[in-house]
Amino acid sequence: MKRYKLILTPIAISLLMMVTSCLKDVTPIDPNITSSATVYNDPAAFKEGLAKVYAIFAVSGQKGPAGDADISGIDEGFSNYLRQYWIAQELTTDEAIVAWNDVGLPDEHYQSWGSSNSFVTAMYNRIYYMISIANEYIRTVTPKIGSDADITHYVAEARFLRALAYWHGLDMYGSIPFVTEKDKVGLFFPKQISKADLFTYIESELKAISPLLAAPKANEYARADRAAAWSVLAKLYLNAPVYINTDKNSDCLTYCDSIIKSGYSLNPVYQNLFLADNDQNNPEVIFPIAFDGLHTQTYGGTTFIVHSAVGGSMSPATFGLDYAWGGHRVTKDFVAKFSDISGATDKRAMFYTTGQSLEINAVGTFTDGYAITKYKNMKSTGTTGSNSTFVDNDFPLFRLADFYLVYAEAALRSNTNLTTALNYVNLVRERAYGNNSGDITSGQLTLSFILDERARELYWEGSRRTDLIRYNYFTGGSYLWAWKGGVKAGGATDAHYNVFPIPSSDMGANPNLKQNDGY
Repeated sequence: MKRYKLILTPIAISLLMMVTSCLKDVTPIDPNITSSATVYNDPAAFKEGLAKVYAIFAVSGQKGPAGDADISGIDEGFSNYLRQYWIAQELTTDEAIVAWNDVGLPDEHYQSWGSSNSFVTAMYNRIYYMISIANEYIRTVTPKIGSDADITHYVAEARFLRALAYWHGLDMYGSIPFVTEKDKVGLFFPKQISKADLFTYIESELKAISPLLAAPKANEYARADRAAAWSVLAKLYLNAPVYINTDKNSDCLTYCDSIIKSGYSLNPVYQNLFLADNDQNNPEVIFPIAFDGLHTQTYGGTTFIVHSAVGGSMSPATFGLDYAWGGHRVTKDFVAKFSDISGATDKRAMFYTTGQSLEINAVGTFTDGYAITKYKNMKSTGTTGSNSTFVDNDFPLFRLADFYLVYAEAALRSNTNLTTALNYVNLVRERAYGNNSGDITSGQLTLSFILDERARELYWEGSRRTDLIRYNYFTGGSYLWAWKGGVKAGGATDAHYNVFPIPSSDMGANPNLKQNDGY
């Protein structure tokens, strides 16, 4: 497999630290300790150090899969960035509910979390761990620009990863502490940046680094290129009314257009986007988080997504697994998005119903609720992945079909380019149906249709929470799903849950912080 492989080096080890909002990077005094100040005397370390920054999305410690976590206060497997991101974006919605009863976990689906919730805290700490490591890399490597032809790209990619993390912070927590490589090394209390100023910072960073990144499709697999930066910009602009109460649909269309014209194309087989060899011959994925059953072992990431979806009468071997975790299913409200759940018409309908009830009477019972078969540790050839415990599946963080639908939504919201928008939606549906039988007409192209189509196309890919908030359906009572608000039939929740709270640990440590309203 061609993968962006994590290489553990002295710089990767020396950069580890427990991150809170008041702790900045610390330089060791002991001259025998290898640090960023010494390790980059070796030019080969530039790329290896960058690998550590990328790897923060995929792994959560130095040993893997457990035993030496990057952040404290939570198990290494639980603390994985992608695992926490998936929980925040999916488990809080109609697209997922979990049978496990770990302290604080059911609260995610019930929308009843507080500032001491360990999962809310872990996601926050993951974001700041990424920011801290990226800052250290940028601070140390930027002066080396000019000594190696690739360093400009490396620094731009680290800045992209930091901007991506800040976007996650803006989207999930709103107004948050802000620190960059320009802040002095040492212990201090970062100031809290407003949502408007953070929006502007992310926007300006991505625009500044875009020309410095590799051209679309020209970088190594799983490394960021210009299309990856444009992807974050398009998402930033689509959600601008939520973040800054300003319409940015025109800008969103501009960057979607750049992505769409970059040479990506839809994978002919939808299922192949989520299999163990989805890093091979995959023309659709713009930016993945790469995993390998042998080299990036973690109980988070896609290992978590694949294992947790298997339970009841499902055979783990069918999914390339040695055992099932019996965790996640979907609500009946999500199932209702499909007119035919058999997969005979819309092939995206990947439900396992044998022995499963549509109704979720007992949240802790895996067989209550339909299961999902979208992700499998199986290759498109029918063989298993390299390891039946730790999967090979890469996670498609950004892919072309998403931006066909983003374009369509921005076009509808601005009442422009509707013919093009309709064409893009039908391209997505023709892949799903295998022909044009699922095509819609211009009269059917509505915002409510786009929201449902995004659910059908992108479920379990980390978009749902953000999408529902944009439509004012995440909290409140306009749209209810099973066990929202802790009620079987679904109940209204307060609007303050549209953002997560700043963790109580940071509120107590940093006097500059103001808690989000309602917490």
